[in-house]
Amino acid sequence: MRKRRFTSANMRQIVTQGIVATTALAAVTGVVAPGTAVAVPSSKVAEAGSIGTNDEQRVAAAAVVRLDPKPDVLLLSDYDFIHALWQKARDAGEELGAVRTAAEEAMASIKAEDHVRFITTGIHQAYKLDQQREKDKADVERAARLAKSQALLAVGIPSNPDLLALSDDNFIRAIMKHDAAGPEVRTAAAKALAGDAAAWREFIVNGAREAHQRDMANERKEMEEKNRKEAERRKEAAARTSAAALFRVTPSEAMLNLGDDNFIRELLRVAPDDLRGTELYAAGQRAASSSDPADWKQFIHTGAEQAYKRDDEARRKKLAEANRKLALRIQATAENGGVNPGLVDAAKGALAGSDDDVAEFLKEDSQYRARRQSFWSSFVTDSAWYLRRSAADGDGAYIAPMKFGSKQADREDATWVIVPALASNPSCISFESVSKPGYYLRSQHGGENVRVAGDDGSQEFRADATWCPRKGFNGFGKSFELASRPGVWLRSFQGQLYALPQYGNDFDRDSTWLVDYPLAR
Repeated sequence: MRKRRFTSANMRQIVTQGIVATTALAAVTGVVAPGTAVAVPSSKVAEAGSIGTNDEQRVAAAAVVRLDPKPDVLLLSDYDFIHALWQKARDAGEELGAVRTAAEEAMASIKAEDHVRFITTGIHQAYKLDQQREKDKADVERAARLAKSQALLAVGIPSNPDLLALSDDNFIRAIMKHDAAGPEVRTAAAKALAGDAAAWREFIVNGAREAHQRDMANERKEMEEKNRKEAERRKEAAARTSAAALFRVTPSEAMLNLGDDNFIRELLRVAPDDLRGTELYAAGQRAASSSDPADWKQFIHTGAEQAYKRDDEARRKKLAEANRKLALRIQATAENGGVNPGLVDAAKGALAGSDDDVAEFLKEDSQYRARRQSFWSSFVTDSAWYLRRSAADGDGAYIAPMKFGSKQADREDATWVIVPALASNPSCISFESVSKPGYYLRSQHGGENVRVAGDDGSQEFRADATWCPRKGFNGFGKSFELASRPGVWLRSFQGQLYALPQYGNDFDRDSTWLVDYPLAR
């Protein structure tokens, strides 16, 4: 088949001519006669109007996602009510990631009891996971902010809001340029800046302090040759200043002159409340309770730092585990759906990578992009003809040849975000346009034409924009049955898209779609 470029409103005519020239589809029109359509039974699903929950349960569920439970919302079927909850969870982004995923799992089920279970208990269980994950995330972020002030304390740089507000890389540059930074600090800072965000974080949390300790050690070594006693005094002062920085304390001269045990007790006394219960605080208590001076010395010189690192690692590990559990759940839900291999691949890729990769995958924008897919018709065999929207054709829908090297606007027109069904149809989906968010692939109500239109919130629209994936008629790929009219399928015919019952010699090929990587990522 001859490949052509489609750039104007006459695209439909060109596509029609191109396909008719290579097929015998015109013969189909001689086969069709009124009353000869063969309906294909739909899979059994929960009744659209099924309500198995009461107002009290719904109000409690709505409160989780901050949905206003107006009378019209409380009258929705269980499925539609879950869909409303899902939309609010989706709008909340990463904050309600577990709730959104649990809602998608419930909407993928055809069992009414699964819908009831989500509304009554599932949403609350998922919300607890989100709350804990958000708390873990906040703890890590707060610790990261505090680490900056600790780094400044350790190096001897006065802290101020402007410095603390800098991005990690600019914060490191500020330390590197400061007069208080010694050669080792500057070298470590330059090395960190040459790395990635993880290297910046490590410098702020540990690297600056450790490099400053090396600077102090080098200074003491030089001094030992002149004055050993002064070198020892400076060594002790540096160790105490470093330990105090971990407690976010700037030690006074009087505090530096305390005995080791009393110095530790003073650290515990003035420590911020949020440090109580940490490994750092517990290690300090153990040292202060000991009668062995060696234990006091060990805590000041190395033990405090070791405990601090254990705290930091525990915080990050806890959040990372929660993130991986959520990513695995998202992956499993997408695998069960069968129409979002891009989301499955993105989840697998993130899980095979670092903890930072998983955190990036879970971000709202990353999730939205990972749900993108493109679909091409199994009818045309010599090139990929993709399901696409046409802005130039008044939001028409048709198939056209496309490739990854096509113009960005064309590739976006041929890319769709796969979302749970807008209507009350478990395990079904809707196609949201990437080039026109909020617009969906829908059939003409009661008619045959298929186009892209904005969601007006009506039940009629949502039913006509809901498609149920089935095994492709060719034995592979997917065929999409219209939820509002069982036995009617998404079909390409002479380049246009229609919602038609099963008929004709080429119906199997026309109505089978291959799920492909998104043309516009």
